[in-house]
Amino acid sequence: MMVCEWINFSTDSETFTLEAFEEAVGDEFEAMLFKENEVIPAYIWTVNYVVFVKRSSKILTDISFEKIPRNPVCA
Repeated sequence: MMVCEWINFSTDSETFTLEAFEEAVGDEFEAMLFKENEVIPAYIWTVNYVVFVKRSSKILTDISFEKIPRNPVCA
């Protein structure tokens, strides 16, 4: 499900609000995508990046963010 309004989500150690996420990735939120029956988004779009939300463990709910430029410049 694609949503264009921020939905707070939590891991075992942290709650991500809009402000906490934008500070962590250094960019402004635009949209997020949740896979079916998941409470943590799979992808988050910002102005300049597509952010992959990666689970660090299958047992604990810890995540990391991988930023991919939205519009890479090829020289």
